[in-house]
Amino acid sequence: MAMDERTEERSRMVETQIAARGVKDERVLSVMRSVPRHLFVPAAYRGVAYSDCPLPIGRGQTISQPYIVAVMTELLAVKPEDRVLEIGAGSGYQAAILARLAKTVISIERINEVAEMARENLSRFGIGNVKIVTGDGTIGYPEQAPYDAVLITAATPEVPPPLIDQLAEGGRLVAPVGSRDLQELVRITKKKDQAIREFFGGVVFVPLLGRYGWNE
Repeated sequence: MAMDERTEERSRMVETQIAARGVKDERVLSVMRSVPRHLFVPAAYRGVAYSDCPLPIGRGQTISQPYIVAVMTELLAVKPEDRVLEIGAGSGYQAAILARLAKTVISIERINEVAEMARENLSRFGIGNVKIVTGDGTIGYPEQAPYDAVLITAATPEVPPPLIDQLAEGGRLVAPVGSRDLQELVRITKKKDQAIREFFGGVVFVPLLGRYGWNE
């Protein structure tokens, strides 16, 4: 499948679903136009890959709505030299977006089968600056800390303390925090060992499972 097909659909997705709803960061908009979302969803859903909704990717996991991907990415304010930690690799789509904006991305996925899918998708797209790690994302990845940005792509009852600890000074963390049924997008900025919180509205994500997340 050609990498550059369906460019018009992506452009329309960005203009009508993302830019029209307030996302302004031109780097984010450009990357959303370039990364082929249809290559990160199962074949059965490729026909609706650019629709304004999340889609199932197997094992009870989803690929997030394009608008939410863009909003969270914009809130993260990723810079070209940043090291980014993502919690919840899923199909690899969000990691592909981050990889175009940052220097390196570490993405942790709890489910082996899903992690392998992400690796295959990223390899097919030719992305080499993402490392997919299988494990408990709620404890982070201290081996390569500190991180300039941390993105949690599943619902967490509270922000896991290890992830705040692994933030660099001035680092940003974005996460959906709340109950299993409804969360609020939270951005934490680390300044002089303080975690400054900002809130950006309601969202719904699958639950983050792990030591500092939800139980099975």
